[in-house]
Amino acid sequence: MKVDAATALQAERDGKTFYFCSAPCRKEFLSSPYSPKSKEEKTAMKLPGGTIYTCPMHPEVQQDHPGPCPKCGMALEPMDLSPGADADHAERNDMTRRFWIGAALTLPVFLLAMAHMIPALGRQAWAMGDVSRWIQFALATPVVWWAGWPFFERGWRSIASMNLNMFTLIAMGVGAAYVFSAVAMLTPDLFPHSMRHGGKVGIYFESAGMVTVLVLLGQVLELRARSRTGSAIKALLHLAPPTARLIRDGGDKEVPLDQVKVGDYLRVVPGGKVPVDGAVVEGHSSVEESMITGEPLPIEKTTGDKVTGGTLNGTGSFVMQAERVGDATLLGQIVTMVAEAQRSRAPIQGLADKAAAIFVPTVLAVSLITFIVWMWVGPEPRLAHALVNAVAVLIIACPCALGLATPMSIIVGVGRSAQLGVLVKNAEALEHLEKVTTLVVDKTGTLTEGKPKLVDVLPCAGFDAKEFLSLAASLEQNSEHPLATAIVLGAKDQKLTPDEVKDFRSVTGGGVLGSVKGRMVIVGKADFLRNEKVTGLDQLEATTAKLQEDGKTAMFVAIDGKPAGILAVADPIKSTTAAAIKDLHTLGLKVVMLTGDHRRTAAAVAKQLGLDAVEAETEPAGKVAHIKKLRKEGNHVAMAGDGINDAPALSEAEVGIAMGTGSDVAMQSAGITLVKGDLRGIAQAIRLSRATMSNIRQNLAFAFLCNALGIPVAAGVLYPFFGLLLSPIIAGAAMSLSSVSVISNALRLRKVKL
Repeated sequence: MKVDAATALQAERDGKTFYFCSAPCRKEFLSSPYSPKSKEEKTAMKLPGGTIYTCPMHPEVQQDHPGPCPKCGMALEPMDLSPGADADHAERNDMTRRFWIGAALTLPVFLLAMAHMIPALGRQAWAMGDVSRWIQFALATPVVWWAGWPFFERGWRSIASMNLNMFTLIAMGVGAAYVFSAVAMLTPDLFPHSMRHGGKVGIYFESAGMVTVLVLLGQVLELRARSRTGSAIKALLHLAPPTARLIRDGGDKEVPLDQVKVGDYLRVVPGGKVPVDGAVVEGHSSVEESMITGEPLPIEKTTGDKVTGGTLNGTGSFVMQAERVGDATLLGQIVTMVAEAQRSRAPIQGLADKAAAIFVPTVLAVSLITFIVWMWVGPEPRLAHALVNAVAVLIIACPCALGLATPMSIIVGVGRSAQLGVLVKNAEALEHLEKVTTLVVDKTGTLTEGKPKLVDVLPCAGFDAKEFLSLAASLEQNSEHPLATAIVLGAKDQKLTPDEVKDFRSVTGGGVLGSVKGRMVIVGKADFLRNEKVTGLDQLEATTAKLQEDGKTAMFVAIDGKPAGILAVADPIKSTTAAAIKDLHTLGLKVVMLTGDHRRTAAAVAKQLGLDAVEAETEPAGKVAHIKKLRKEGNHVAMAGDGINDAPALSEAEVGIAMGTGSDVAMQSAGITLVKGDLRGIAQAIRLSRATMSNIRQNLAFAFLCNALGIPVAAGVLYPFFGLLLSPIIAGAAMSLSSVSVISNALRLRKVKL
């Protein structure tokens, strides 16, 4: 059925909700389904000033306001982000407030429940009697019915829609523990004397409160992690300048970026950012394009050359003509790719959630059957026995251990990884990392240090190496080019002091020359030296070819009109990279390099490190396409990078790994960040991921085993043979024991060898 904006608005006023789905959905959980087939239809769906919200786990679910997903209960996220848009943190703030208030109220309940184990309280009569029980009742009531109310709402919705999930278990377990305890407090005579301990019926307010608080903590941590999802896109959007200098007849005018049109002439000043994609029509400069190419060295731009929006201009000034604006720019396309990749990668559904579809109805059925059987053939008082045993089933099936199985292992695993300098943004990244078979890496800043350095000083015969370098560095100190900076820093490392330069001259795209200590020094390309009447460069050019094969950039130096030697600059490979690659191969991973650098440079690095494959001169879209190809071939792919140009690929991969020494955008797009930029952390993270997931499976198996053994006993299957019943007190103890066991097992991760 087609629903226009007016109908949707009227429905909203009438108190109705529309869930707009882009795929066929079950009618049980959708009221008035709608299937938009185009972007225009989706836009028409929005109420005035509104945004479409979608579920990370079920992207087919879309609606025009925030709230929980009707299928899984997870909070919906906005699909569209724009510059300056603020995320809606209402739910996160609400859950945080409920958590802290719930925790404050639950702590005394827990202490009173454990009074017999605390010497200071155990000797107090009030702490062991009715006063303590009524205090627990008073404090636990707001925890369950206020702090935990969202879980009851979601649990009821899951039952009504027949999409059973963890919220079903939580609502059922917490509700059963609280209701049983409240009935025991208010109408104790309903229970037989055989079910009393010390003359009183057992209460489980501490269990209800603790489960509620722990689940709230998990929700807060999840919402905090997910609130950063859109920050990568916002950081990308902020790369483009907010304004542009529009050239008009009356002079330059600064206008908002969204007012720039194709064909406009724009002026880019020194140190400013290129506003949109276009071409240089006047002037020249060097532009830092590492966000696009991954190449750390600025690129010289003259008339006719293309420039990209968001890149950083150097010391020159130029006029450009806009060719692509808005979403059509390369930066706009990168933003789109990141957003789409983030939405297409749904969060994991844990083993507990997958099993809940069977576990929850089974527990409910067993509890109901238990009640019916005891009412039918049980001893007197039948109602009391039926109620006690049915509730015992629900209490022992309370998903405390099941709920703790995954988060406790994740918390310990993430904490251990942080000690190693590996920051894990979310549990999904840690789980996916276990299955990774192929690691895709960027070159600049990931395998290499990302900063050009002077690596070779090769003077010709008759020239002293230190004097040769000192003269060249003295000249280059007057240049702003990064290669010049590398030469000057290289000289300083050798404790050489630069001298004064006279008659300095710089030629864009060629080189520099000037007089140092009375000697004419020229540094630059071979053609530049020839234009300055320097001859005899053939032998040096032969040496240069070998340097270029090794991925180095060579600059010729002439002194007093004669060839004096070569200075080679390169982006050196990190000292830890080779060991990291070897370690990754030991783990069975295939390592592939995708880079925007030149093929010759990339091939040299790949050969030196023994990489399995290399793709050079690859743009951001090409990296994304290559990762998609690898995944279609059946590979589980992780991507490691540090640049803005890596952000789409980091989001497309199953696990994005960012260098902590790189850009903020890369770190925000990735699920894992290596604080020190050391690739050896990836191998450690993979080992930790495998250990963590193994630990989770052990916890889940133990939790299910406890339920599988405990539920039949709680139902009374041993009573006909041995006359044994599992009272709710023992059921509560068993539930607590299973939780303690799960936590203890998770803590073993602190000592796992990596």
